[in-house]
Parts: sequence; structure tokens; C-alpha cells
Amino acid sequence: MATSTITPVLLCGGSGTRLWPLSRKSYPKQFSPLLGDTTLFQASAQRLSGTDYAAPLVLTNSDFRFIVTEQLSEVGIDPGAILIEPEGRNTAPAVLAAALHLQKFDPDGLMLVAPSDHVVPDASAFRAAVEAGVTAAQDGQLVTFGIKPTHAETGYGYLELDGDAGDFSPRPIGLKQFVEKPDAKTAEEMLAAGNYLWNAGIFLFSVKSIVAAFQAHAPDLMPAVQAAVKQGLPDLGFLRLDPQAWSGADDISIDYAVMEQAENLTVVPFAAGWSDLGGWDAVWREAGPDADGVVAQGAATAIDCEGSLLRSEDAGLEVVGIGLKNIITVAMPDAVLVADASRTQDVKLAVAALKAKQANQATAFPKDHRPWGWFESLVVGDRFQVKRIVVHPGAALSLQSHHHRSEHWIVVEGTAKVTVDDDVKLVTENQSVYIPLGAVHRMENPGKVPMVLIEVQTGSYLGEDDIIRYEDVYARS
Repeated sequence: MATSTITPVLLCGGSGTRLWPLSRKSYPKQFSPLLGDTTLFQASAQRLSGTDYAAPLVLTNSDFRFIVTEQLSEVGIDPGAILIEPEGRNTAPAVLAAALHLQKFDPDGLMLVAPSDHVVPDASAFRAAVEAGVTAAQDGQLVTFGIKPTHAETGYGYLELDGDAGDFSPRPIGLKQFVEKPDAKTAEEMLAAGNYLWNAGIFLFSVKSIVAAFQAHAPDLMPAVQAAVKQGLPDLGFLRLDPQAWSGADDISIDYAVMEQAENLTVVPFAAGWSDLGGWDAVWREAGPDADGVVAQGAATAIDCEGSLLRSEDAGLEVVGIGLKNIITVAMPDAVLVADASRTQDVKLAVAALKAKQANQATAFPKDHRPWGWFESLVVGDRFQVKRIVVHPGAALSLQSHHHRSEHWIVVEGTAKVTVDDDVKLVTENQSVYIPLGAVHRMENPGKVPMVLIEVQTGSYLGEDDIIRYEDVYARS
């Protein structure tokens, strides 16, 4: 295939709200197994792996950095660099930061930029499309991948080809122009014309070509992003971009900053199936509705329903629909969405309404993921809280203390190594330990299987900010 190894650049910092309540700011859709057993992020990394691909370079934010490494490890992929964005600044600064980082090691190499929350069922067909664009990228072209439209979609931008798409086979074709999201009438006309593709936001180019493109078309971005990369600090295997420099970068997409102005553009059509899962209607479509147009996922039952999605994310919460037509129902332990299927793009209105009433469900996920594992609240009272805590093998919580609460820990699976002041001991299944208020304590999982315990907190204040850390292997403040 290529004389140059391709470095996948996975953009993984988004916090889309259109798939609420499953996707939330604290745990967005790319980390969830929306279709099948692997997450969208894992599937993206697997799709862009193999002998012609280097280890993936990932751009994400600080909150997701350990989720990224954990999910890559679960599918047997060793990450390359993981760049931590201090704040979201859209795709142009992110792509430029990746290019400037790679420039130090392989300025002539190729980089394949892709969102990490898209669905491409035929991974081998996608890799073949990438291969079709390699020569053009090596020759200095900025290659973008356009999706064969299957319907008159108004939610995507389009690419107008400088020629006929023909059978939409993957091959380099000239790009005439980028087209903004159209109205319904224009979308129908473009679908009929046959020379328009959906803009998937996936790009292939050499490091030196894209850096040159930024210098030519977005020179104002260069100083801030260069400084952010140069002054970035290593942090437990991550590269944390400099926050002050990064804040000076414009919040702008790569389409606006570079692609719509560049002349060295090439498109490779892709017709083997793609979705950005931009709404629950897309999940319904990709999941494969039955003869009645029904998709039932998880603990869900549909009776005499048509054109509907019923999904339960909690094995203990049964969702039952009777006589539903064109309805989307998604149930989480702490929130339930019921919507007309034609209004899935308005889910963001629900998130805005919940934010306005300061409901935690607007942004917070029921499971709070941490570098060492995760926890969830089972019961919350005025002066007590019961949690389930899961600690990964070999992981440890910080050495810490609390001002306002004491804790009881009951191990229900595995073995915990527990430190309470100067006392260190192993606590096995069905054993418990008491952590007095103010005691310096830590729990660790010394075993080979996940450790699960039930924590009962009692006290005058139970917030997560009542914590003093003395030692932390994850370098959190």
C-alpha cells in the first residue's frame, strides 16, 4: 500500500447532546457501546489499525484521558501520543496540534484525521478507500472522504464533485466546493444530481502539507497552537497542551479555517455504509429495524408497535411499549427520554431545559468514571449515601481523608488492600472495615479481577469535593 505509514488521529473530545440521556457531557457517546459490544471509540481505533497504520494519536480532554487508555487496552491497542486539550476549540486547532506534534518525528508521514464517534460497518472497505487516497496525499493533496448519500439529508454539509461520481467507487476526484447544510428542497436536488457527497469530516494528508495549508490559510492560528504544543507538559504518558497558549487559539473548524480556501483538494467517495449517529433516529436505522420497523434493545419489549425504538440501559429496568408508532424511548437509571421519532434533533432542547432547572441529569452520567474504575450512587439520604465502587485490577484510589464524613466499606467481590492511618490489611469478600472521620485512608485492588465494594457514607456533608489527597498515582489535584 503506502510507502508512508499512516498515523490515525482520533478526535475524542466531543460532548454531543443529541443522544441524551445516554450521551452526556461527563461521558459522551463515543465511549458507549451504542451498536454491538464495542464502543464507537474502540471501533474507530480498530478500523484504523493494521500493518499500514501507526499507533493512534488521540486528542481528548482531561476528563476522558484515562477512559481513552482503558478502552484502547480493552481491545488490545497500544496508543501513541495522547494530547490533552485544556478546552474544546473545535477541529482546526486540534488537527494543527496533532500535525505539529507529528512534525517533530515524521514530517513526511501521512495522518488520517477521523472523529471517534462514527459508525462504519465495513472496516475493510473503509481501509480500501483510505488506500485509494494515499498517492494523492503523498503528492501534496488534502484528501477528504465523501459519503454516498442515501437520502436527502439536511443535517450534513455536502461536497460538490468536480466531475461525475459514477458508481461511487473509491478513487480520487476533484472537489469543486463545500456546501453548507441545505434545506429540504436543495437536498433533494443535490441527491438527484448525483455529484454531491456527504461531508464526513474525515481527512488524509501529509504532515507537511497540512502544516503548509494552515500557514497559508489560517496563519493566525499558528502562534497559539505552536506555543501550546511546544510548552506542553508530559503528564503520566499524556501530553498536556499549555492552557494559556491554547486559550488564544480561535474556536474554528478545519473546514472553515483551511479546507474551504485550499485549492489542492481531492475527494475519495465512500459508498459502503456510514453514519455519524447524530440522533436516535440514526441509531434506530443502524440497528436494523424488524419488519414492523421496531428496534428493542436491552431490557425492552414492544407489543403492537411500529417504527419505534425502545432501549433500556439498565438490566433491572424493563421498558414496555404498547401500540406505539414512531416513538423513541430510551431509559437510563436516572432519566427516561420519550420523543416523537421525527423530532430526535430536538433532544438538545431537553438538555437545555434540564440545565436551566439545574438537574444533574443534564450533564452528569449515573456512573462516575475515574482512572481507577467507577462508582455509582445507589441510595442518597439527608446524612447518608450508599455507593457501589468497582476498582480495576492493580488500581488504587488516592491516599485521602475527609472533613465531614465517615465510611463503612463492605467487600462483595475480590480482595481489597485497605490503609487506615498506620494500619494496612487485606479485606476479602463479606468482610468490612470502618473509616473514621478524618482518618487517612486508601483502598487498592491487589488482585487479578475487579474488586467491588459497597460504601456507606454518613456525615453532615457528602459531596465529592470533601477530599484531601496526600498521594495520587494519577496526579490529580
